[in-house]
Amino acid sequence: MLEFAVSVIERIGVLGAGLLIALETVIAPLPSEVVLLLTGVNVSEGNFSFLGALLITTTGSLVGASLLYAAGYFLSAERLEHLIARYGKFLGITVGDLRKTLSWFERYGNPLVLFGRLIPIVRSLVSIPAGLVQMNFAQFLALTALGSGIWNSIWISLGFTLGENWQIAERYSSILDYIVYGALGAALIYWLVRFVRRQRASREPLDR
Repeated sequence: MLEFAVSVIERIGVLGAGLLIALETVIAPLPSEVVLLLTGVNVSEGNFSFLGALLITTTGSLVGASLLYAAGYFLSAERLEHLIARYGKFLGITVGDLRKTLSWFERYGNPLVLFGRLIPIVRSLVSIPAGLVQMNFAQFLALTALGSGIWNSIWISLGFTLGENWQIAERYSSILDYIVYGALGAALIYWLVRFVRRQRASREPLDR
């Protein structure tokens, strides 16, 4: 996978990075972290611009996510389970992964499209339940772009910072994933606390 990603980016450039991210969204075994780290290295070497790399890779995320949204939109849950049971091993996903994602979507709703982009496996599968419930496509694209943009910018920045030592981050990518989740979770909690406090403050004059 690593050699394949390096080869594609070397031959096609930043468009290759976008293509790989589109594939990663659909084919889970292709790690987005590696692609984005390599993209960041190329940014540090002046081969790509940071903004261009971010826009292309996020567009790749949107393309891949839209394909899975279409699968959910046009197929039933039963049909999707049948297809995953038969072909999921080639994509690195299981029926259990799909059912878990469907359960999470029922619990958290549309915001999972945003935050699910930051969770392995869910990042790929969350588009399917969005299609199944026929979520507004414009809203789906907006949340996907935001979540994917955050994820992509973090890993491109890491590749840019580490340069030729990018494989250090790749080697410990699972640990870095948890650090990123923790930081984003803390930011979300902080935002929720501030939001609740503001809501309470705005209601106090009315209560009096």
